[in-house]
Amino acid sequence: MQTTHRVQHPSAVRRRTVRSAWAFVLAGVTAAVMTGCGFQIEEALCGGGEYPVLAVGSTGGDCVPNGEQPPAGYARYPEGKAAEHVGDKWDTYWSTHTLDEHGNVVDAPDAG
Repeated sequence: MQTTHRVQHPSAVRRRTVRSAWAFVLAGVTAAVMTGCGFQIEEALCGGGEYPVLAVGSTGGDCVPNGEQPPAGYARYPEGKAAEHVGDKWDTYWSTHTLDEHGNVVDAPDAG
């Protein structure tokens, strides 16, 4: 009886290994997205080259170009308490709080 041994070229084995690795990664990403786990996209409050400011006396806000002062009626967030992304800790906090005309943190008048 004659036995045939098939010898595979190393590059063919390498291609198959790379394809298998990519398939594994793609399957993991797909599973994470479909289950809602693993990935969270954060939406920035302001674009590049801007910083967020808070409307004095309300929960509104705006974005100001870096290097410029906030317009009348707006103030910088207190140090370490700036909201950066939609729904982050400070964005949620500032939806029920604001600054008064003296820079004091107070409950927002429109925070139902």
